[in-house]
Amino acid sequence: MCGLSGFLDSNLGRDGEATLLAMGNRLAHRGPDDSGVWLDAEAGIGLSHRRLAIVDLSAAGHQPMRSMRGRFTLVWNGEIYNHQALRRVLESEGEAPHWRGHSDTETLLACFESWGVVETLKQAVGMFAIALWDADEKKLLLARDRLGEKPLYYGWSKDAFLFGSELKALKDHPRFAADINRAALGDLLRRQYIGGPASIYQGIAKLQPGAVLTVSLAEREPVITPFWSVAEAASIGKATPFSGSDSEAVDALEMLLSDSISLQMMADVPVGAFLSGGIDSSVIVALMQKQATRPIRTFTIGFEEDAFNEAPFAAEVARHIGTDHTEMQISSRDALDVIPLLPTLYDEPLADISQVPTYLVSKLARSQVTVSLSGDAGDELFGGYNTYGLAEKFFALNKALPLPVRQMLGFGMNTVAPIAGLTGQSALARRMRLAAGVVSASTPQAMVERLLGHWSGQRVPVIGLNAEDANTPDAFETLPLSDIERMIARDMTAYLPDDILAKVDRASMGVSLESRVPMLDHRLVEFALTLPMHLRRREGVGKWILREVLYRHVPRAMVERPKKGFGVPLAAWLRGPLRDWASDLLDPVALRRDGLFDDRAISAAWSDHVAGRRDRHNDLWPVLVATQWLRAG
Repeated sequence: MCGLSGFLDSNLGRDGEATLLAMGNRLAHRGPDDSGVWLDAEAGIGLSHRRLAIVDLSAAGHQPMRSMRGRFTLVWNGEIYNHQALRRVLESEGEAPHWRGHSDTETLLACFESWGVVETLKQAVGMFAIALWDADEKKLLLARDRLGEKPLYYGWSKDAFLFGSELKALKDHPRFAADINRAALGDLLRRQYIGGPASIYQGIAKLQPGAVLTVSLAEREPVITPFWSVAEAASIGKATPFSGSDSEAVDALEMLLSDSISLQMMADVPVGAFLSGGIDSSVIVALMQKQATRPIRTFTIGFEEDAFNEAPFAAEVARHIGTDHTEMQISSRDALDVIPLLPTLYDEPLADISQVPTYLVSKLARSQVTVSLSGDAGDELFGGYNTYGLAEKFFALNKALPLPVRQMLGFGMNTVAPIAGLTGQSALARRMRLAAGVVSASTPQAMVERLLGHWSGQRVPVIGLNAEDANTPDAFETLPLSDIERMIARDMTAYLPDDILAKVDRASMGVSLESRVPMLDHRLVEFALTLPMHLRRREGVGKWILREVLYRHVPRAMVERPKKGFGVPLAAWLRGPLRDWASDLLDPVALRRDGLFDDRAISAAWSDHVAGRRDRHNDLWPVLVATQWLRAG
């Protein structure tokens, strides 16, 4: 795991190396073990790298690294789990160079020279963000893994093309322009994350997962070529569905997941796993321990508040599986102390409050290991989120009732709630307001946006935001998928990379820990997309097939309980220990000075929340995160 950055810039001259060093140093947390820069001033290309050594700890893994024939120079972030198999293929073809070490960096370069970039990426199993200079073509190539585990930002800023693992590296280039993208702010308030390809800065984008970008000083318009996509995999999966029995499906998933875990346990440093005691992390840990020769190290954090504390469940699972388990109890003060760190950890605002416990458990794991496996992506692949169950009900209503009838129903819900005295903090009132908006939506996608969105159907309070900025292209509308399958596929292309994986990457890399996600082996993902929905969701319960794998290793009663999520009691904190901090950030005079948010709408929401009239923490948290980030510079 590492950090990369660099530029195409024909005007930097003698300052190029100093700029590369500055950009790289901004990413020192991503790579504390080694650093390097490479500059070809005549060609106008510079590459910078920070290394967290995981495979081949020697100098033979140093980056930037040039290919044996000298055509390619590479910096990258990630792991190629099947790189030894790729080496054997090269050797069988007589294309292998004289290997200098056993790093996957050297393997990638040799494959690029023999097979080309796109073909190599199609053969690679792993996570990666890549910057590659092609000296023959005088072109820069950027690439990102299929599901977006590793981040990569890019864009022209004045006359320089900048790129890097995190935005903070781009900001150290002298021609970086930090113009705020108001449409991205609107997205943040609606979703709690900024959906790709946009970023918080105008002109700077996220490279979409599964794509290769090519650009040069001579051909400034980037050409983006996909080599894999969720849409294509979902379409193929629907056309060729899994046709075996239930038990055969469970066998196939266990085999794929075991193989992925085996590959992802590859490292020359200590490896462990996050363990919450839920379905996803428990199945990862169970299959890890089955393959290990000694107890694997597992980590969890516990909260003082019982409603958020899953530590006892994790400890019970750890005892049953036989792991070397470490648990740390944290107080609300420990969690609150993380909040001032958020603008540095997340140099693009992210309003997923589970970023706080994710950082704390990453910090705990880093005290003993350098790599930690996680159970992320189980909900997206196998339909586990509670919102999928709600959406199924609304989708059925959409088919059963015409739009005018549903709009009348929504109007009635909004009318009945206050008449019945269902105001303030009433959970029923909140559910009725939400349901009223969802049933009135014209399409299934609009239903999902209202179900998951924030600001309670109000206009998002970003000054200067155009209505069309809320329109999201839908790559799945024409595919022969059911409404729930489309919802899951959209989450895999947006929520997963731009929220879940971004959260885990920044939290773990903030403490120099490599996080790996076995469920995102693309072969396993492609298998999951062939599964009929009854193998993913059954009788209103998600992750049916994943649960069946787990029950082979852990008693059902040990893991079957309502889903809690990985959160903190934010609503209460905003009325208690975070109240002064939030009041300062939401001061109307300061908001008007910032010039980004409608201070009247936000003040009304804050007043409602503090007074207990309505729970507005989901609306307010993105504003607080963005405002804190903005004022931190």
